[in-house]
Order: sequence, then structure tokens, then C-alpha cells
Amino acid sequence: MSGPALHPRFAEPRLIEALADTPVVLIHGPRQCGKTTLARMVGDQRGYVYFTFDDPVSLAAVQADPVGFVGDLPARTILDEVQRVPGLFTALKMAVDRHRTPGRFLLTGSANVLLVPTLADSLAGRMEILRLHPLAQCELAGKEPRFLDALFAGTCKARKYGRLGAELAGRIVAGGYPAALARSSARRRAAMYRDYIETLVQRDVRDLARISSLDALPRLLTLAAGQTARLLNVSDLASPFQLSRPTIRDYVTLLERVFLLERLPPWHSNRLSRLIKTPKLHLGDTGVACALLEIDAPALAADRPTLGLLLETFLFQELRRQASWHETRIGFHHFRDKDGAEVDIVLERGPRDVAGIEVKASATVTAADFRGLRKLKEAAGKRFAAGIVLYDGESSASFGEGLHAVPIRAVWETT
Repeated sequence: MSGPALHPRFAEPRLIEALADTPVVLIHGPRQCGKTTLARMVGDQRGYVYFTFDDPVSLAAVQADPVGFVGDLPARTILDEVQRVPGLFTALKMAVDRHRTPGRFLLTGSANVLLVPTLADSLAGRMEILRLHPLAQCELAGKEPRFLDALFAGTCKARKYGRLGAELAGRIVAGGYPAALARSSARRRAAMYRDYIETLVQRDVRDLARISSLDALPRLLTLAAGQTARLLNVSDLASPFQLSRPTIRDYVTLLERVFLLERLPPWHSNRLSRLIKTPKLHLGDTGVACALLEIDAPALAADRPTLGLLLETFLFQELRRQASWHETRIGFHHFRDKDGAEVDIVLERGPRDVAGIEVKASATVTAADFRGLRKLKEAAGKRFAAGIVLYDGESSASFGEGLHAVPIRAVWETT
């Protein structure tokens, strides 16, 4: 369970599995997504002692003498917010190499160490990294979904679902942060998200990089929220600022490091040469995006273009969250060729299977909506598992071999 402690976290079995055979396990993800709650829930049952580097005394101690600090730690330790002390990783490596005990250190971090190769490399072969996201819709429902397995198996059962209708915009605006979802009204949730951005920029981003224009970051993030689910265009992002394109590119990377933005890479195939090779940009959570855009559920439902973009980000993030605890590694891409055929989300499971998902906010689907998926099917050849148009309708329906229209609700409702 995780906070507010009503919702299961389906990453928990992966965490327990990793602690059983790996000396250092890092849970990383955005601040306030539930990392500490999960770490303490699992750790407290197993005798772990908790330290946080948000505590100035612990922070000062480890900065003064990282090796001595680590040497004095109990046999099983949780170290919270490790991104604040990059010097810690070398000391952990020395301790692990002396005593290679599984589950020795359980770390949490609110910055992506994979984007800082020197940190990740220092514990190579000694550390497993688990990504924790904000709450998925299926975690909110308390039911572990089977959507990804059904997608790759190509088994989309014909059944009826209730349309989401106005509820869809409400879910998008609410987002997945436990602290926001615990609040009683949409207005209070939006206030939490705005405070969250302000605090994150002033604290974590300041720790990660000495940048001169901290005030530009919330404005840049708001601009990115308006362009979520679009191809990344650094010139468009830079135009309102008196900052160079390389600087804006660095700022985008910085916002990626704290999990506020995500680049979705293009999918490639040797069969097709005319592919667009630009990544798409997605906000890390649609609750944050809507708060930045100052848009509530009724306004979002009435603004169909914005609804379409935020729905795509919402479903991309839901699938990313489900994939984070899946047995098999699943990679995410988008597909677009120079003739304009596109697929919003391309999922690759290992070297063999490719599936495509197109997102529609409407309640109807036509054969024309499968144009991009047919191109993807042609390009993927025998690797193609299924192509799905997710839409806000009631019925699953086949549109030819391997192609299906599926109601959005099926993504998190078990069949």
C-alpha cells in the first residue's frame, strides 16, 4: 500500500524481488509520487533504519565524510533523496565491495541518475533501479490490469464498457500524485500542483544545476504543457525567452532529470526510410500539465484539441506506469512518416513483439483511423502483435487482422 495508504503499488513485488538478490536498490521517480512511503512500508517490515537527506544534519554529515557516514550505517538502511549527495555513490560502492550482502541499501531519489552516467556507472553491477511513477489509474481502482498482456497476445475480447464521457476530463485533470488526490476539491488539487512545481524548481533543480534563470523554468514547463504529445520543437520553446536554443535544450534535459518532462523517441525500421526522427515531448503527469495551463475539467472537456493532446499524454503515462512493474521490459516510441501517417504510442516487448496504439477522444472510430497502424504493421512485419485505436466508446471491435478499436476504460479495468 502507498500514500494515501489506500492504494496498492504494483511495483512492490519488483522491489521485494530486487532486495532479495541485489546489494543496492534505488527507487527513483518524481518527488511526492510515493517513493518514501513504498520504501518504508517494505523496509519497516524487514528491519531497515531510515535516514533522509532532506534532514540538514544527515546531509551535513554525509557531505563532510561520505565514507565515514556509510561505514557507520546499520546493516540494512534506507537512504532517502540521494540525489542531494552525489558523493555518496562512491562510498556505497566501497561498502558493497567489502560486504556484498543482498538488500544492504535501499535508496530513493527524485532525480534520474540514469541521465548522470558517472553516478549510474559507479554502482554498475551492484545496483538495481526501479522507476516509481505517480499512481496509475489501475492502482487507484485497486485492480492489477491485464491490458499489456492482452495487447501483445492480440486478444482483445469483444465486450461492453461504459463510456467515460465527462469523467475522462476529470481523471486527466486530477493526475496521479497521492498528495493531490487526497485533497477534497479540484481547486485544492490544482493549488497543490502549483506549489509542487514552485518547490521543485527552487529546491531540487537548484541542487542539480547552477542556472541563472530559475524563473524561466516554470514558464518553460507551462509552454511544454501546451505542446505535450507534439514533436519536440526547441525553437518554439525558446522563442518567448531571451535564451539560446542550446540553453533551452539543457533546461529540457534538466526538467527530464526531475521527471517533469519525458522525451518519447521515434520508432525505426530498416523497411521504411521515410520516417520522422524527432522525439515527441510528454509531460510526466497530466495533473501537473493542467495546473500549469490553468485548465479545469469542464474547460478541458470543452476544448477538444487540448483534450486530444492531454488524453494522449494521459494514456501514454498510464501505459508507462503499467509497464514499470511488468515482468518483461517494454520500450516506448512513437511512429511518424514523411507522408503524415502516425501512431501515437509504439510498444516494443523484447526483440520480438511490436504493438501500436492510436488515441482518440471521440466516441466513434472509422477505418481511416487505422492508417498509421497499417503502416506500422507493414514496417514491423512478423513482429507486429496488434494495433489498437483507443477511443471513448462502449464496444471492442475488430477492424481487420490484428487491428481493433478498444474503449479507453479497458486500459485499467480488468476483463
